[in-house]
Amino acid sequence: MRKGAKRKVASQKQAEKEAKASSSSQENQKENHKPAPKAKRVKTSKPEPEPEYFEDKRNLEDLWKAAFPVGTEWDQLDSVYQVSWNFSNLEDAFEEGGKLYGKKVYLFGCTEPQLVPYKGENKVICIPVVVAVVSPFPPSDKIGINSVQREAEEIVPMKQMKMDWVPYIPLENRDSQVDRLKSQIFILGCTQRRAALKQMKIDRLKKYEYCLPYFYQPLKEDELEQSTEVQIIFPAEPKPVMFSYIFEKIDDH
Repeated sequence: MRKGAKRKVASQKQAEKEAKASSSSQENQKENHKPAPKAKRVKTSKPEPEPEYFEDKRNLEDLWKAAFPVGTEWDQLDSVYQVSWNFSNLEDAFEEGGKLYGKKVYLFGCTEPQLVPYKGENKVICIPVVVAVVSPFPPSDKIGINSVQREAEEIVPMKQMKMDWVPYIPLENRDSQVDRLKSQIFILGCTQRRAALKQMKIDRLKKYEYCLPYFYQPLKEDELEQSTEVQIIFPAEPKPVMFSYIFEKIDDH
């Protein structure tokens, strides 16, 4: 082989070596520029929430709320219901052995404003009162409206004030419509919508603030007003003479 050919072959081999070295260098650079693998997030176990315990609702828990507070100003109703008043004594009375157990009872509510210390200051709070009447039938179907501004008490039918006795169903029986017919507890309800009060005349609005159920004794006959007329008979012939005399009672005092 000639020297020129040898030089040519040698130069080709040298070029191939340089090309291989260049490609391996580029591969190394690519490998060096690869993004570092992301670190895996360690899943932290969430602490299990502590179980919440709710007190079971009592069977007659909302009985005091269901009885409409007659004579209470409309703008005071929300303040009455904001407090969780304890009427456990009323609930216990309907339990076996209680004073009202097994009896037919009619309930209505009212409120008594009292000045009591509250959060460091004296405040007027309407304290709810529930009145229970044991009776085999509704004790009244009338409402008495009276106040110091009125000359005399006005007696009107309950329905005129959109009030009536309605059955109260304990919580555990509210899914059954049949129990409404068997109810032994009745409450005074009012269907007057509060949204309609703005269109109501002031005089009628005030009637709600001065009203209470009007009770009378239905088992006794109403007492008749004592008559002051006296029948006088004189014997005479051919027939007796009769005439009436009306006297006025004179007060000894």
